[in-house]
Amino acid sequence: MFKPRLRLPRISIRLPKFKFPRIAVPMPRISIPFGRIATVIGAINTLLLVTLGSLGLLVSYVNPIPWVSQYIEYLYGSATVTELFVQVNFLQANLTYTVGASLGLMAFGLLLHVTSFRSWWDTLKATPMAVVRSPINAYKRVVVWRNWILAKITYLNEESQKWKTLFNVMKSPYAFLRMMGFSPQMAIGLLTVGATAGGGVVVNETILSERSFSGGDAGIYAASLALDMGLEGNPPLDVPTEYVEGSNTLRIDLGSTPVREITIENVSVGTVFTGSALPSGEANVVQISGNTISGGTNTRLEIGHLIFEKSRCKKLELSDIQAHTIIVRGNASDGQSIAPSPGTSRMRAIGGGHQQADAMNTNGGTYDRIWIQAPASGVNGKVGLLKLSNLFSKGGTCLLSKMTIGTMEILLNEVGMGDGFATKEFTIATNVTGANIIIEDNVEVTIAEPATAGH
Repeated sequence: MFKPRLRLPRISIRLPKFKFPRIAVPMPRISIPFGRIATVIGAINTLLLVTLGSLGLLVSYVNPIPWVSQYIEYLYGSATVTELFVQVNFLQANLTYTVGASLGLMAFGLLLHVTSFRSWWDTLKATPMAVVRSPINAYKRVVVWRNWILAKITYLNEESQKWKTLFNVMKSPYAFLRMMGFSPQMAIGLLTVGATAGGGVVVNETILSERSFSGGDAGIYAASLALDMGLEGNPPLDVPTEYVEGSNTLRIDLGSTPVREITIENVSVGTVFTGSALPSGEANVVQISGNTISGGTNTRLEIGHLIFEKSRCKKLELSDIQAHTIIVRGNASDGQSIAPSPGTSRMRAIGGGHQQADAMNTNGGTYDRIWIQAPASGVNGKVGLLKLSNLFSKGGTCLLSKMTIGTMEILLNEVGMGDGFATKEFTIATNVTGANIIIEDNVEVTIAEPATAGH
């Protein structure tokens, strides 16, 4: 029998899904730096052990209780002081054990930091050879620094030589004119022709600015050249008008213009220092004089006040001098002949007003020769004050001649070369005349030339 089938529709119902929220609660991470703690504890233990060992070594030889007894007694009482004193005496009585225990504590404290005994042992084995090689390694390091310094010095010397060569090239026109026989004034005058105002002076000072009279440098100086060139203030030219390489002579050429003052003091002259020598054919280490002109008119130095003092000379000679007042006082010499003659020279001072050149002063320096001379013409050189003080010379004569002076003072000099009183090293010739002459306290004593000193 047929039965009908009834199909019912499928009904699906989806229920919504619910998710419960997750709540994350961060837990703090707690890390304990056991390594650092161990390092700190090890350092503290080392400090304590080394301190305790050092204290043991100290009390092994020195009993410190008497020094600190008053403090211990104040804190802990006198019984503690007595007990500590007894304990220290006990330790000192057992010196071997005390020292051994102290060294052991110190060694143990240091061994706490040894992480690898093998490395420690390798270092210990290498120490003797390291000590042996240390001088060689130190020398190698010194050599590195030495080579570095020498390289810099060599570089500076090369640069200096280059600049020196440049200056020589720059001054070649001036040197050529001087070689042709032109005077310093004429040479510089020719170089300034056609140049801008003051250009010649600038060139000259640029060429020779590395040398100066005030700086104590050798060379030939024209006392009135700057005045002739029209510089304001009438200063003498401080830079040399001529300098010959290798020459060490300090020379002043006076002109027709009076100079207010020339002062040279605290210098060494002649062969008094190592490697020095007088110029060829010269016998005078100091020469202050006029000039004898062959076939012309002789020139003299006219000086208001001359001071020659506190100097050391092998020989000191004065000749052909006419002065109003002569003072010779306090000189010591290895033989002397002081014989000035009466004269009628007038009192004298050197002026010049606005046209007078200013002072030339130098202090300190070493020269083979000092030479101050009058012009090589019929005009006398004129100086208001000429002062030479503390000239320390050797190898030649100090000569003062051919001068007309107001007041001349020769004071406190030492003269001699150790050959006895019979030879007169200090001489004032009879042609030295004065209207007023004062000679006092000059003595003869044995004086030898000074020893040669280092440069």
